[in-house]
Amino acid sequence: MKLFVPGRLCLFGEHSDWAGEYRRLNSNLEKGYALIVGTNQGIYAESESLGDDRFVVVSDCRKLSLPLNREALRAEAERGGFFSYAAGVAYQILTRYSVGGVAINNYLTDLPIQKGLSSSAAICVLVARAFNHLYQLNLSLQEEMELAYLGERTTPSRCGRMDQACAYGNQPILIVFDGDRLEITPLTVPKNLFLVIVNLGATKDTRSILQQLNRCYPFATDEIQQQVQKYLGKISSQITQQAVSALQQGDAAKIGFLMKRAQAEFDRYLIPACPTQLTAPVLHQLLNHKPIQPYILGGKGVGSQGDGTAQLIVQDETNQQKVIKIIQRDFPQMQCFQLTIAKTSS
Repeated sequence: MKLFVPGRLCLFGEHSDWAGEYRRLNSNLEKGYALIVGTNQGIYAESESLGDDRFVVVSDCRKLSLPLNREALRAEAERGGFFSYAAGVAYQILTRYSVGGVAINNYLTDLPIQKGLSSSAAICVLVARAFNHLYQLNLSLQEEMELAYLGERTTPSRCGRMDQACAYGNQPILIVFDGDRLEITPLTVPKNLFLVIVNLGATKDTRSILQQLNRCYPFATDEIQQQVQKYLGKISSQITQQAVSALQQGDAAKIGFLMKRAQAEFDRYLIPACPTQLTAPVLHQLLNHKPIQPYILGGKGVGSQGDGTAQLIVQDETNQQKVIKIIQRDFPQMQCFQLTIAKTSS
């Protein structure tokens, strides 16, 4: 069976998943709102059931082969590293379902790794989907997401719940995070929307960003922490809900305006909480680069932000190509990817 799982782009509402989960401990916090879409790039694989009880994953000349038992899978997951995500999901599935062996051959990956596009979540969803289809578990997309999330949390990763939204593919969705609950609403788009995703070719420390921002929860103890909660709560939710409306109207210009606003507010309220990572000079150099301004409608950081990845929205495919050529010319260390959010039927 052939499988493809894309990366996940958070158009709006980064950090809202874990911030919204803190409502379990502080009901005065706002719900989290995130607008998500799958990338055009992702992870490609072939999978098959095995006659013996083994879990085998092959990727980029590397191979994992383990007995299909909980102890071996959990140990591999907790060890961390390249195969830990796949092992973590297999462990979670084996804990809940009666399944046999599975072999997965990841023969192509064109998704940037560790750049805020949820490459690890895509691997987790792919493994959950392989078991689901091969052993006819009849899991819904949301159930695949949950198993992928639990699998990644079995590893040293401290991911939030939005990453696994890549299970929905290129379908834009709104996710609302309220403590342990999440509500997913698929969205319709009346016409194609064109973006450029830019791997900035720099470095960022996602773990440091999450550690610093999580210190602001569940109860703020100083002004900086209050500002973080204000942005990740009321401000981010309002901007995201306006972006949902603009997306469903096919209004690329409004989305661009909201991206600029979101980035400005993010910088104002969150940089003081983690200045070493969120000042992000490379990101801001690109967003403010004069030669691309006539061709973009707006842009912002991706994922946890920092100098990882940027997203730019443009009016049409012609401008998409112009922006890519300029960035490749002026920033040869950067890598550009096209993203088209395709028109959907109502």
